[in-house]
Amino acid sequence: MFSLSELAPLNQHQSRCKLLKPWWEVFMDYLVVLMLMTSVLACTEQLSRDRVVCIPLDPLVPPTTSNHSPSSNREALTPSSKTPNHVPRNISPNTHTTARGRRTHLVYQQYVYISQVCYHEALPLCSRFFPYMAMLQSLVLVASGSFWLHFPHTSARIEHFLAILSKCCESPWTSQALSHAARQESIQEKEVVEERQPPQPPLSSNSSSAPVVRTRGSSIDSGTDSPLLKRLDSASFTPPSPCPSAHSCHSNISSLSLGSQVNFPSSKPSLMVDSPRQVISLDKSDGEQTRALFERVRKFRSHSESADVIYKVYLAQTVFKLLMVTVIFSYTIPLLSSLSFTHTCRPEEEALVGYTTFECIHVLSSLLRKLLLAYLTLLGLYGLLNLYTLSWILHSSLRQYSFHSLKDLCSLRDVPDLRNDLAFLLHMLDQYDPLLAQRLSVFLSPVTESRLLEESLERRWGEEKLRSMSSVDSEGSSRLQLVALPRLPPALFTLNQLHVLKLELITEARFTAQVANMKSLRELHLYHCSAAVDPGALGVLQERLEVLHLTFTQASEIPSWVTSLRGLHELHLSGRLSSDNGVGRSWALGSLRQLRHLRVLVIRGMLQRIPGELCEVAGSLVRLEVFNEGTRLLVLTGLKRMVDLTELLLQDCRLERLPSALLSLTNLRTLDLQHNNLRTLEELLSLAALRRLSCLRLAYNRVLALPASVAVLRGLELLDLSNNQLQSLPPALFTLHRLRKLFLAGNLLEVLPAEVKALQLLTELDLSGNRLEKLPSQLFSSCLELHILNVAHNSLSALPRGVAALSRLCRLDLRSNSLEDLPAELGSCPGLHGGGLLVEDWLFLSLPPRVRDFLSRSCPPSGAYSEGNSRPESDSFPYFSPTQWSFSSALESQI
Repeated sequence: MFSLSELAPLNQHQSRCKLLKPWWEVFMDYLVVLMLMTSVLACTEQLSRDRVVCIPLDPLVPPTTSNHSPSSNREALTPSSKTPNHVPRNISPNTHTTARGRRTHLVYQQYVYISQVCYHEALPLCSRFFPYMAMLQSLVLVASGSFWLHFPHTSARIEHFLAILSKCCESPWTSQALSHAARQESIQEKEVVEERQPPQPPLSSNSSSAPVVRTRGSSIDSGTDSPLLKRLDSASFTPPSPCPSAHSCHSNISSLSLGSQVNFPSSKPSLMVDSPRQVISLDKSDGEQTRALFERVRKFRSHSESADVIYKVYLAQTVFKLLMVTVIFSYTIPLLSSLSFTHTCRPEEEALVGYTTFECIHVLSSLLRKLLLAYLTLLGLYGLLNLYTLSWILHSSLRQYSFHSLKDLCSLRDVPDLRNDLAFLLHMLDQYDPLLAQRLSVFLSPVTESRLLEESLERRWGEEKLRSMSSVDSEGSSRLQLVALPRLPPALFTLNQLHVLKLELITEARFTAQVANMKSLRELHLYHCSAAVDPGALGVLQERLEVLHLTFTQASEIPSWVTSLRGLHELHLSGRLSSDNGVGRSWALGSLRQLRHLRVLVIRGMLQRIPGELCEVAGSLVRLEVFNEGTRLLVLTGLKRMVDLTELLLQDCRLERLPSALLSLTNLRTLDLQHNNLRTLEELLSLAALRRLSCLRLAYNRVLALPASVAVLRGLELLDLSNNQLQSLPPALFTLHRLRKLFLAGNLLEVLPAEVKALQLLTELDLSGNRLEKLPSQLFSSCLELHILNVAHNSLSALPRGVAALSRLCRLDLRSNSLEDLPAELGSCPGLHGGGLLVEDWLFLSLPPRVRDFLSRSCPPSGAYSEGNSRPESDSFPYFSPTQWSFSSALESQI
């Protein structure tokens, strides 16, 4: 095989973008550099010595002999009136004259002046501005020549592709995989030659009856050279030598045996030393880097094949350059005729010089004409190359790429065809060196990836390794997650203490009868993993499995054995479960009737209706969760038959009103309608039939007002109206005397009514993110059971001293308010010590020293309230509600 030194160097010191430039792009780069040099030369010459030289042709005033003319002074300055206009042509040779030609009597300053005037009036624009125009045109062509490599929407993808290509060329797995594929191809060719070779005729038993021709083959076949036969046979089974010549020796022996037409039983196994099942070994670090590179190539492929922006930008760039060349030719060619050597100038300054007409010569006209011809020649070649590029783009399928050269290699026949931007980049790469695309193909082949995973499966995924990867959650359950393996490691079935198993992207996952050894397995997660179950393992899973999580792309990926898990208690389905295009029946929720113990069903999909098949399991179902991912849930009549439901969650369903189907759920205890589009709650009156309803969550909606009908929900213990648009609270809210938790964060409340004193069982109150300027004193005198009070991100100017009455208060959040000091009565709240008070450091220092010492007495060293220590983090407080923390964090980010 070839080494890395034979390829183009891919290091950071050299530009890698040249790998994507075909020969015509390189040629055009050189042409545009030559055009730029031509224009720079013309600019340099024009700036340094471009000028015109002018001489007068005729005088302004005819000759006169009068000396009393009023213009005698001017005539003295311009002696054209006293001297003849022309010098006689027929001058005798004997005449002693030193001056010849036209006598003008102009001073040097007048010549300089008239030359400058005629330079701007007599010379055409092309003679004066051609060098600058050419330089600007060349700069535009330079910029447009590599625009597709630097365009913001393409440069990041191109740089990522080149970085991946560099890694693929440097990876040791690449050379080994290509060498393995080449060896397999040579082995197959030898086997085909052996099969096509005619069989050797059998030797006669009586060798003396016929003449024998002593050839090398006949001597071996006849058995006369048995020592040689033994040496050949032993050489076939000799393990490969580490020296580089081992393969050549092996091939020589093989060719010798083929040339002599010997059919040994052991010759074929000797050729299968490099069988397709051969494992290519890598060390641990190389193996991990190679697996990471496979994943990186996979993600880049999925990203780059989703669009063809690079192809479109390159096509637009080529068309733009061709239009530029056409436009430049259209207005530059006519300018050739105006680049003349002589020019006639008629300035309007005759009063200063005394002449009306001057004949001027342009010093650089000849040079500029030659430079213009050279520039147009280079531009013509540039345009022809652009025409060739455009024809190549239009006549080639650049958005489709197939590795035709690799289809003959048995180990790389599965390399998929590519499309869009990735295909276009590979087409450009082929113009530079096709070997680079071949190296990249190694990491596009599923066979080479599976071979790599197989190599590390048994070596890396032993029992000790799996036990070290497992973790224990807060409930004491042992968990293990396996990602992107070719199949399940055999050592997995020896983990008899494993409770939760998570499998993700396992291509050939199969549960065998050995799963019976996993006696503690109760929960199984399958993320895009269509696992197969042997009949011997199905009975074990039916008996032990209680929780099953399935994540898929299409409903057809759900394994059929799921519906036979009769001991299942929880089923989580996450994927596309659209119920309008026929897919709703393909996922066969009706077959869940066999899951007689199913109590929790969680669906994460894009439903437009509650499937009627759910009524098949309605008899045992007590909890239903639907996360609809922003798809409008139109039909909810399927809920009417689920009368035994106690918990219902409908999130991201774009509901605008409370569903009427809720009236049938008389056993409902928890109703969660967060993240919808609810604007009005007038239907709360209809929920009076839900006498067992104790938890109502309506956060993250658009509720403008809370109706007085909320009073019918007398059994409520938790009400969450966070992140709505409430501006006031009705008195009826405070008639819910059983309310223990009230969340009103992220609204527009300006006043907390004094009627809050009626909620004497209230233990948690969240008012963060509103516009409150003060808190009613009744809150502190009546709500004595309050444990958590969050009033952060308001406009409070003072905290009532009645806070001392809240003896059970263990969490008080006062951050981001307008407080100037804190009452010393906070020291009467024993639950606040140890980090229960959340406030700015400078405000905390306003407390008396004894109060500060009391509040920070039991605080951990890392978060103690002292003047030298920072405030404790919020995550260290066990009693704080995660919901209110999300509200506070969101408001802090907005502020």
